[in-house]
Amino acid sequence: MGLRIKKGDTALVISGKNKGKSGRVLSVLPAKERVIVEGLNIVKKHMKPNKQYTQGGIIEKEAPIHISNVMLICPKCSKPTRIGTTVYDDGKKMRTCKKCKEVID
Repeated sequence: MGLRIKKGDTALVISGKNKGKSGRVLSVLPAKERVIVEGLNIVKKHMKPNKQYTQGGIIEKEAPIHISNVMLICPKCSKPTRIGTTVYDDGKKMRTCKKCKEVID
C-alpha cells in the first residue's frame, strides 16, 4: 500500500517525544515506512571532517519518524486528519481530507 503522506506536506506528530509538534515533511522513506519532518526528532551525530563539514564534530540533524506516528494537517481546514482517496471519472486518484472532504494537492 502506498504512503499517504508526501514530501512538502505539513504533518503533526501524534506520539513519541515530539508529540503535539508539527513541521514540513522533508523526505519520505517508503521502504522503511518513515518520514523526516523539519525541526523534529533532532539527534546528535558525530561527523568526521569531509567536504560538507570541514571541521567535523557533533552536529544535530533530523532523524526519521515512523509514518504511523504522524498525521497530515489538511491545508484547507488546518486540522490533523486521516486521508482518503477518491477516483474520478477520468481515472485520476486524488487524496482527500476525511474531515472537510476537500482534495489535497
